[in-house]
Amino acid sequence: MDQRTTAPKPHVLYLPRWYPHRYDPMPGLFIERHGISVSTYFRVSVLYIHQDEMISNGKAEIIESSDEMLNVVKIYYPKSKTGIGVLDKLLNICNFHKYHRKGINLISKRHGKPNLIHVHVLTRHGIIALLQKWRQGIPYVITEHWTRYLPLTNSYRGFLRKIATRMVAANASAIMPVSENLRDAMIDCGIKNRNYIVIPNVVDMKMFRIQKKEKDRMIKRIIHVSCFDDRQKNISGILRVLKRMLEERDDFACDMVGDGIDYQNLLEYASELKLPKERVVFYGLKENAELAGLMAQADFMVMFSNYENLPVVILESYACGVPVLSSDVGGIKEHLNTDLGILIRARDEEALYREMNYMLNNLEKYDPDKLRKYAINHFSNEVIGDHLRRVYESAIK
Repeated sequence: MDQRTTAPKPHVLYLPRWYPHRYDPMPGLFIERHGISVSTYFRVSVLYIHQDEMISNGKAEIIESSDEMLNVVKIYYPKSKTGIGVLDKLLNICNFHKYHRKGINLISKRHGKPNLIHVHVLTRHGIIALLQKWRQGIPYVITEHWTRYLPLTNSYRGFLRKIATRMVAANASAIMPVSENLRDAMIDCGIKNRNYIVIPNVVDMKMFRIQKKEKDRMIKRIIHVSCFDDRQKNISGILRVLKRMLEERDDFACDMVGDGIDYQNLLEYASELKLPKERVVFYGLKENAELAGLMAQADFMVMFSNYENLPVVILESYACGVPVLSSDVGGIKEHLNTDLGILIRARDEEALYREMNYMLNNLEKYDPDKLRKYAINHFSNEVIGDHLRRVYESAIK
């Protein structure tokens, strides 16, 4: 009998700024999917720390969960409320570090010391990783998703933040922005690392898939999915163009899916424009199978953002065999060619009007199978998981 035992898989600890939590299941879903994609090769633990203003007894709450793919520890801790601004800020920073130490110790006890830390979104979580590298010799890598480094947002500010970010970046084994555009923006901001590797987000190909559409339906369906932040997503611009189109044709409807800070204002704006509710349908937040079902029934997706990285909803749309009409911002053009849809200039409502009409009239030019094949070849669990595996193995060595 062969007495050899299989060595346990290396252990990777995720430190995400965003992650699905009890108040909102949507933030950081793409981070969770990164972890799932590489769980074939590594044991993956996630430590998510959430400052919770709803805690009234002053005690932190620790919630642990495990399955065959991810071990997750979520710590909800109270916000300091002394009423003294500087003191509260200092106490909140101390608690942030305190509960990260506690969580890392708990995960190490339950699942073993991590061989690698994967930070998702700078900068505070990168500082935690840097301290672990100094204290315990654990290497770390970084994935960046945030638009803060893009010139249009102009939100990467603060002398101390910049110093800390550059220090964290310089000591990372790799930095993995989700698009080339974001990589270039980070480098332009002085965030240097010898090993930049672009790895996009993951799409759940089993959930987001081609589905049969209703036969002989008279109404073509457009879909928009976002976080309803009008400053970024320019949904008001989409609504104005829909108003103009509905005055000229009645063979389409637009499904507006999502929730966010401007949802109610945009709902009221649609009412001011007198958009028929059966033609411009506000669904609110939809997720998982419900969202995938709405996407799969669409004839095309529209995105009219003023700035972006690479929205995962565009990639999910491809997986459903649905083409995309989008503004040419951020890293979108890196994965949107003429087989996949159309690019237009940001804020160009005339171009949006023209190309939405074109797509409604020429849907047969887009091959659903070709769209899905592109998604599988670029964003599937297998492809992204293999990219991450190679980065992790190199960092651990």
